[in-house]
Amino acid sequence: MVEAMNWISEVVRPKIKTLFKRETPENLWVKCPETGQMVFHKEVEANGWVIPGSEHHLRITAQQRLKLMFDQGTWLDVPLPEVAPDPLKFRDEKRYADRLKDARAKTGMTDAFKVGFGRVAGLPMTLAVQDFGFMGGSLGMAAGEAFVRGAETALEKRTPYVLFAASGGARMQEGILSLMQMPRTTVAVRRLNNARLPYIVVLTNPTTGGVTASYAMLGDVHFAEPGALIGFAGPRVIEQTIREKLPDGFQRAEYLKEHGMVDQVVHRRDLKGTIAGLCGLLMQVPAGTAEAEAKPEARQEARQDAKPVPA
Repeated sequence: MVEAMNWISEVVRPKIKTLFKRETPENLWVKCPETGQMVFHKEVEANGWVIPGSEHHLRITAQQRLKLMFDQGTWLDVPLPEVAPDPLKFRDEKRYADRLKDARAKTGMTDAFKVGFGRVAGLPMTLAVQDFGFMGGSLGMAAGEAFVRGAETALEKRTPYVLFAASGGARMQEGILSLMQMPRTTVAVRRLNNARLPYIVVLTNPTTGGVTASYAMLGDVHFAEPGALIGFAGPRVIEQTIREKLPDGFQRAEYLKEHGMVDQVVHRRDLKGTIAGLCGLLMQVPAGTAEAEAKPEARQEARQDAKPVPA
């Protein structure tokens, strides 16, 4: 009798459980970092990677950002210059060359920047996006070259230049070569100003360090996504330096808007229309052109200017 019970419990029951077990994808649900709410992945994606209810803006990849911004989710990838991968032969706990290799395998990107040209609400536009997933969106030689190439593309095609910033700052593994990208990018912004082309910056979570100290705060207009952390040094470092408790919400987008460092905090779903409307005004485009992508002939022009990019 005992042997029969063992056979039922050890053999029959596991087989029955296996027979009816359903494989559940690991990314089926997304957990809200603020409330802990579990939300269906497809629902979050359809909402522009913003958690419904709490309105928490999740970090997104450069590819996802470009797909959200460009008409029909299509654009031309701007080829970016190649740079020396490890100019200082840097090594800490592991070799810098190995860190780059891991980041490239993880993100599918060569470095932290992606630049695209296409139409946004019918207007030709050049967009540059930093991907925080690539070594914290850090600024190195490759990122500096990418930013400058994006500015050159905007100058060549006479379009507005829109930057989506997300970075932890300068890349320590490249030392002074990383810091030299700050004045180089500043010169690129000055060239856009001299050509009277709009340079719009969207500050996303987080934007800190040498990026904030250079091109991220040189825009003609600064937008920010809700709740984005924006600053140079982190709050903990500042508190230890001044030995005072910082105000609630310090260095968040809403706080910076109240104190004049950000022009407007814009929900992700409204960014495309807001940027297109502003650029149309600054480029003196006739009223209604910014919505021209709704017309068949404008959609045909967009198809000619851009090609699908795999997700």
